[in-house]
Amino acid sequence: MEKQFIVETSARHVHVTAEDVKILLGEKGELTVRAMLSQPGQFASNERVAIVGPKNTIKNVLILGPERPATQVEISATDARTLGIKAPVRESGDIAGTPGCKIVGPCGEIEIKEGVIVAKRHIHLTPEKAEELGVTDKQEVWVKVGTEGRSLVFGDVVCRVSPKFSPAMHLDTDEANAAGCAGEIWGEIVSK
Repeated sequence: MEKQFIVETSARHVHVTAEDVKILLGEKGELTVRAMLSQPGQFASNERVAIVGPKNTIKNVLILGPERPATQVEISATDARTLGIKAPVRESGDIAGTPGCKIVGPCGEIEIKEGVIVAKRHIHLTPEKAEELGVTDKQEVWVKVGTEGRSLVFGDVVCRVSPKFSPAMHLDTDEANAAGCAGEIWGEIVSK
C-alpha cells in the first residue's frame, strides 16, 4: 500500500478570518476543537453557521479552524445549485473573482463579496511521498479509487506538496458519493 494514499470526503465547510469569527460568534467567540483533521493543525470546530444564497439557505455548516487570512466557503456542485450560486471549481485559497454569499452565525452575519468555490479535488502530499509517487507540486494526475461496486478513476486531481501536509486525497461529497466512498478508502495514481 506504499504507493496508495487515504481518500477522504471533504464535506461543505467554511474557513473564516479572526475578524469574521468575532462578528459571527460574538466578541468573545472563538473556534473550539471538536475533532482534529488529517492535515496537521487543522480541525473541525464545534461552531456552525448558515450559508445564504439567492435561492436557498444551507444551515448547520461546519467551520474549520484555525482562522485563515480570507473567509472562504467550500461547497459541492449540488450545494451550489441549491443555493443558486455559480461557484467555480478552484483550489482552496484561489478565490479572486468568485461569487460571494451571506454567512450567518449565532451572533451576527457577514456578506462576503467573493470566496464561494467548489474545491478542486486534490491530494495533499509530503515532499517524500510526492517523490515516491513521482509527482510534483501542482501536477495534475488521474487517480483510481477502489470501492465495492462503484470504483472510479478521477481525472484533473491536483497534487499539493508541502512538508506541512499529511498524505490524503480530498473529494467533495458529490464525488465521494459517485464513487461509493464509505469507510476506509484508498486511492492510487494511474496516469500522470
